[in-house]
Amino acid sequence: METIESAAPGAGLDNLPIFTVGEISQSVKGALEGAFARVRVRGEISGFKRAGSGHLYFSLKDADAVLDAVCWRGTAGRLAIAPDDGVEVIATGRITSYPQRSRYQIVVEALELSGEGALLKLLEERRAKLGREGLFDADRKKPLPFLPDVIGVVTSPTGAVIRDILHRIGERFPRRVLVWPVLVQGDAAAAQIAAAIAGFNALPAGGAAPRPDLLIVARGGGSLEDLWAFNEEAVVRAVAESRIPVISAVGHETDTTLIDYAADHRAPTPSAAAEAAVPVRLELLAQVIELGTRVLATVRRTLAERAMRLEGLARGLPDLARVIEESAQRLDDWTERLTNGLEVGLERRRARLGALAAGLVDPRARLARARDRLEAESRALAAAARSLLRDARSRLGRVSDLLESASFERVLERGFALVSERGGAPIATAAETAPGMDIAIRFSDAEAAATVTGSQVAPAERQRPRRAGRKDTRQGELL
Repeated sequence: METIESAAPGAGLDNLPIFTVGEISQSVKGALEGAFARVRVRGEISGFKRAGSGHLYFSLKDADAVLDAVCWRGTAGRLAIAPDDGVEVIATGRITSYPQRSRYQIVVEALELSGEGALLKLLEERRAKLGREGLFDADRKKPLPFLPDVIGVVTSPTGAVIRDILHRIGERFPRRVLVWPVLVQGDAAAAQIAAAIAGFNALPAGGAAPRPDLLIVARGGGSLEDLWAFNEEAVVRAVAESRIPVISAVGHETDTTLIDYAADHRAPTPSAAAEAAVPVRLELLAQVIELGTRVLATVRRTLAERAMRLEGLARGLPDLARVIEESAQRLDDWTERLTNGLEVGLERRRARLGALAAGLVDPRARLARARDRLEAESRALAAAARSLLRDARSRLGRVSDLLESASFERVLERGFALVSERGGAPIATAAETAPGMDIAIRFSDAEAAATVTGSQVAPAERQRPRRAGRKDTRQGELL
């Protein structure tokens, strides 16, 4: 071990050696590791945290001091208990220093609870935590099958527990039992028990290994430390998540573990678990025989009562032969009346049909009269049409003559002319013309083109002198 005296000193005025900070830190580290290579320290865990690397960091404290602690990732997975704040533990490891911060610490290699009081405290805290998650709720519990075909047992393959269970099942009602051997005490027990419960649930129905209808998790009595595997969170969660009903039978009647709260049924002993798993075969046979006897007696009594009632009802029935004879007579009577009624009805309808047929008129005579009437009406219609056509033609001739006499062409024949623009719009007054304007003049026989060359004439000159002679009173003036 490197000591301060062995370090190379530097020259000083007071002849004391001079060391670097690193040399001092390494010397202290060597002294601590040499003096405390393996120690066990009791204290309460405080400030626990798990780094992203997987290493655990916390402190151990008591009333007088605080000691930093670290647990490397490779060791953390092998710890017997999970560190948590407030738990009093005994840590096994070595004392070393952390030179970068000038702090000493214990490197934890093992961790165990310190005393039964710490175990009870941890147990109560874990029970409260899992209870808040609902793992112990009554509505999660499943009913036990009345008579399971296959029973799975999670326990140690040796010892009195498995023998008691097999003996009680065989004595009460022999069933097929599958044993999943596990450790029931120690650091690896909790993982094996949880894996066994999950393994039974993972068995497929109809596979090579039959899937149990009921599970029994059992072990004998012991101290709180001996039964601690059945208080581990992994085991409690496996029991609560099991799809197969679970009976918890751990310890003696006074022992209580957390799986007792999560199981579907708690048995005080492994033998009591076997009794809860299957009924007594002889008792079932006796009960079946008793029920069969009661059913047979009930059937006999019911049949006797029904026979007696049937006899009473039969006495109240009339003579069937007499009833049939009366019915046959009524049937003959109704048959005769029906036959007579049919004959009378047919004669009556035949007479009525003859009377109606006599009153019918020959359709050929009716057709001849209708044809004569149609021809007369057709002749009258043709005469009326010719008369209407003559009247219409006469009115049309008079209207045509009137229209012809009022036509402007007759006016043109009397020496008048129609002046219009080249486009065809008529010119009624001289004021509508202008010098150089092209116009068309229509006479009675043809149309002539002309151009206006003169200026407008005075209004007095526009008036046309009336012709001497007698005024024509046959039609009015057009212009």
